[in-house]
Amino acid sequence: MATVEYLRGQSNDPSFADLLDELKWRGLVAISTDEEELRKTLNSGPITYYCGFDPTAPSLHLGNLVQLLTLRRLQLAGHKPLALIGGSTGLIGDPRPTSERTLNTKETVSEWVERLGRQASRFLSFEGENAARLVNNLDWTAPLSAIDFLREIGKHFRVGKMLAKDAVSARLNSEHGISYTEFSYQILQGYDFLELFRQYDCLLQTGGSDQWGNLTSGTDLIHKVEGKSAHAMATPLITNKDGKKFGKSEGNAVWLDEELTSPYAFYQFWLNVDDADVIDRLKVFTFLTRAEIEDLAAQTESAPHLRAAQKRLAYEVTALVHSVAAVEAAIAASAALFGQGDLATLDEQTLGAALGELPRSNTQLGVSIAQLLVDTGLVSSLSAGRRAIAEGGVYLNNAKVTDENAVLNELFHQKYAILRRGKKTLAGLIVG
Repeated sequence: MATVEYLRGQSNDPSFADLLDELKWRGLVAISTDEEELRKTLNSGPITYYCGFDPTAPSLHLGNLVQLLTLRRLQLAGHKPLALIGGSTGLIGDPRPTSERTLNTKETVSEWVERLGRQASRFLSFEGENAARLVNNLDWTAPLSAIDFLREIGKHFRVGKMLAKDAVSARLNSEHGISYTEFSYQILQGYDFLELFRQYDCLLQTGGSDQWGNLTSGTDLIHKVEGKSAHAMATPLITNKDGKKFGKSEGNAVWLDEELTSPYAFYQFWLNVDDADVIDRLKVFTFLTRAEIEDLAAQTESAPHLRAAQKRLAYEVTALVHSVAAVEAAIAASAALFGQGDLATLDEQTLGAALGELPRSNTQLGVSIAQLLVDTGLVSSLSAGRRAIAEGGVYLNNAKVTDENAVLNELFHQKYAILRRGKKTLAGLIVG
């Protein structure tokens, strides 16, 4: 519940004329249905809106966080959010540009629905006049027979238009092709919007720009079936300055679940954001005001070595996703690793997470420090290790090593040790 408590202290920026202006300034509007009509709808009073999250993994990730915080910004403006966890669409999977998804078992998807629902709930308020709701699209798709689905929903979709969707056309032109299962995904998502329109008078769906074809499937279906208009708004895909998808390194996502990405690793990820990207990240992932962000931009320009913007970004986002206590533990761990704090005060989980981000070696008590320098890659040979010790540049658990024949004899939590060469080059040692 720490995230909800932290979010209660946030608000939209009062310096903007209306919500859509702020969303555009933050870079959160890549494309939408009629902008002026959307503006009028948002300004005319509370509306119900939704975003969907498919349980294709056991945790949400940074791409999902963009949508969760967008949901929260709209809720702070008085609108009513629906967080849809795709119990049925998760059984199929949104088409990827490259190849067919591996279908998970119904039991796995059901478990992940529960996990993602709990995660999403932490970013929304379920109290007050605009309380959030969690919904599951399995509730309205499971009772529907295939014949009824084809007669009542499928007849409103034209194959030519479905083939033109970016995700579908990309797959059709690939060696893998696309199955009828994944081809049908856009019909299911369109049906979700129709059902939420009927049940809750939901007028807006948000999502990533790569989902635009699926988003408009819903607005088109509502228009055809109900003869009424609804809106869609897509956020841009977040990429780094080199154009690579943000939040992934060598195929590894940055997860919101602390068991998959530790709070320490999460904090370090944000701390290492490039100067060229950090202001855009502050706009998207924090609730800082325009004035605060512009001040941090000026500091980045005048004194980039201080990394003031990165430190604030790492603090804010880690506090949002985990807790203020998790941020403080990560900061304490970072300081202690580099000799500016007491390693003995770090709990086992935080210290273990910190070591997980370092070069490390599995070893045993009694191994020489010179050998450990070699094992961890801090030096290239035993003679270089002994020379580094003689020159006074080697530290074990932040204590200077003065004896060239010293051995590993001190551990934290009976398994961890930190080896440092110079001021900044670190490695972890794990015993057992």
